[in-house]
Parts: sequence; C-alpha cells; structure tokens
Amino acid sequence: MTEAGGCIIAPICSANKIGSCGEPISRSMAKVVDINTGEALGPNQEGELCYYGPNVMKGYYNNEKATRETIDTEGWLHSGDIAVYDEDGQFFIVDRLKELIKVKGLQVAPSELEDLLRGHPAVVNAAVIGVEDERAGELPRAYIVKKQGFSATSAEEIQDFISAKVAAHKQLKGGVEFIDAIPTSATGKVLRRELKAQLSQTH
Repeated sequence: MTEAGGCIIAPICSANKIGSCGEPISRSMAKVVDINTGEALGPNQEGELCYYGPNVMKGYYNNEKATRETIDTEGWLHSGDIAVYDEDGQFFIVDRLKELIKVKGLQVAPSELEDLLRGHPAVVNAAVIGVEDERAGELPRAYIVKKQGFSATSAEEIQDFISAKVAAHKQLKGGVEFIDAIPTSATGKVLRRELKAQLSQTH
C-alpha cells in the first residue's frame, strides 16, 4: 500500500503457503477485524485487514476526513481488503471491502461466488457484481463466459449449481447473464467496476 510505504505483508519465510501473501514485515503487526463492529477476529474468520507499523503514513495531505477514515484512533491503518489468516499466521486476501455485495445487511464476497462458478463444467470465466434491489438492497448477479460445446447450458442450471453450495443470501437472485468476455487486469483479476461501467452503457 502507498499509505504504508509499499509493502505491509510479504512471503518472508520458506514455509509460505500457496495462495498466501505471507506475514507482516519486520517491526509491524496485522489483524483482521469485523467490518461491522471493528472487533479483532481469530484465525479463519473473514474481515478487514488492518496494519500497524513504523512505515504507516501520518495522513493524507490537507485531507483530515480521509485520514480519519483510513487510520483509526489507535494508529491502525485500514486497508480496505477483506482477508483471513490461519493458525500459522499466514494471511490470505479474499476480496475488496468496497466490492462486497450487501444483501439485506449481510455481506457477500463476489470472489467466493466466482470461484464456485468456475467449478461448473460449462464455465470458463465468471464475474459477480451487486445489482440494486428495492427489498434486499443488492442482489448478486453473475456474468458467465461459457466453454465451447456448452451452448445449451441455461441460467437456471447455473443458479441451481450455486444454490446447492451457499446460504440463501449468497444465491444468484440477481440473475445470470452470458457474455463473450469479462474485463480483467494483466494479472487476471476481474475488473468488476469496469464490467459495471460497460453494462450501464448497454442498458
């Protein structure tokens, strides 16, 4: 993070696990907190990644409001990343806080649904975004790129596949749409904001 002079967590040991971004760097600490209460969470519980160390910035130039929103009164820098750590202190990034879908006050991580969708035999790639809903606030909607030879796969089949694996508030009640390509970064990360922008122009 720029706000922490660059690196805050790194694979600094030989026992670093696949998928992990590592451990806090020297003379620093990291924790995962509940996004609603701010309370520190234990291993294997998802929340916002917070960081404390000598390399944390003093604040944003001439922007006290943004500084207060990013650094709390105890000096912890709130990263905006949803993360989890295991019993060995290895941290794993799950998603971005701003991209969480809020369904009736409950949080849904798009990346969780995207990972499940890629497990369907007809799916080559997937992106999940929140769409506005009068009653729920938001609902998850999936955009799917089909594999060749699976043209007959329906939206209902995809929804049923997910429904059998997740809680009720995580189901694809915002619908399923099939598209030719999903915008991604050079590293393969789904660019959900760009997808939303593209879709808003077509509707």
